[in-house]
Amino acid sequence: MLLVQLATAIPFVVPRDPREDPATWTAYLVTVLGNLPLVWRRRAPVLMLFAVVAAGSVYQLALDGPGQPLPYTGLICLYTIALHCPERVRLVMGGVAVVIIVISVALNTRTARELLFTLFVFAAAYALGRLQATRQAYTAAVEDRAAQLERANRIEAEQAAVRERARIAREMHDVLSHAVSIMIVQAEAGPVAVRSAPARAEAAFEAIAETGRDAMAQLRTMLGVLRTQEAAPRAPQPGIAALPALLDRVRASGPRVSYARTGEVRELPAALEATVHRVVQEALTNVVKHAGAGAVDVRLDYGSAALTVTVADDGRGPGGVPSGAPAGGHGLIGVRERAAAHGGTAWTGPGPDGTGFVVRVDLVTSPLEVGT
Repeated sequence: MLLVQLATAIPFVVPRDPREDPATWTAYLVTVLGNLPLVWRRRAPVLMLFAVVAAGSVYQLALDGPGQPLPYTGLICLYTIALHCPERVRLVMGGVAVVIIVISVALNTRTARELLFTLFVFAAAYALGRLQATRQAYTAAVEDRAAQLERANRIEAEQAAVRERARIAREMHDVLSHAVSIMIVQAEAGPVAVRSAPARAEAAFEAIAETGRDAMAQLRTMLGVLRTQEAAPRAPQPGIAALPALLDRVRASGPRVSYARTGEVRELPAALEATVHRVVQEALTNVVKHAGAGAVDVRLDYGSAALTVTVADDGRGPGGVPSGAPAGGHGLIGVRERAAAHGGTAWTGPGPDGTGFVVRVDLVTSPLEVGT
């Protein structure tokens, strides 16, 4: 508004032709009143247009003030209507503006030149208003899309963090649960073996040390990845090739462990092999902790597009878990989660004759992996 007021005040400041009457304060005051409605142009653009037309009519008909090179207030009115008003209001007020322009020209010079120039100027103001409205709508749409994308990225990051925490929790549970179970069994057998079979006691203590060192190495690798913000070198997770060493540690704790692989034995993706290792590890940990089994059978059955992992023991079974021992704890939940991550399923229950306990996991392998 201040810029418009400055522009409309220029004709009152510039000296007029001596043959014309001098500009009066009344004419200047009417000009100021005609600019005042611009303060409410965003709140009531239609009323503003009528107020500007009324002030302009008073100035044109009742006063002999200096003319303006451009109808500043009228142009701003039409620009604001084109920018803020709905389509029906814009069309109606556009027609009203054309009528006002025709009447104004008829009362002034009555020339086609003035009529065409005025229509062109007001059409340009209307077009600029619509262009600005389109630009604002586009900017708002882009900002909204960016906000939605940011929310989606934040949700995805939170979900990824939850998945990573769950993965780390499973890894730490598997490592610690297995290692601690083996060490407890060996430590409990150690004092008895010291008195009756010193060589067996020495082997038990060596198994405790080896199990502890292996657990510490795996935990150190995981913690090293967590502590650094850069991409730390990651040692490969134990896979199917590491199963014999795992079975040897379990054999050292007491039960007889058999191991067999059937079907077309082939190399599998590292993530899938790590899942197989962790599933067998968790099943054997439960055998050592709860089953009191004398024998355990571990089988890997390779199919054309699937791998079945079975760990069966001859122990107490699901109904014979000692009091105070957690049934169906985090370990078996982790087994099911690992199977689901590879599109597979997990089943646990008693053996075929109702005795012992069986863990069976079916994992999906890609057909592209066959023969590799």
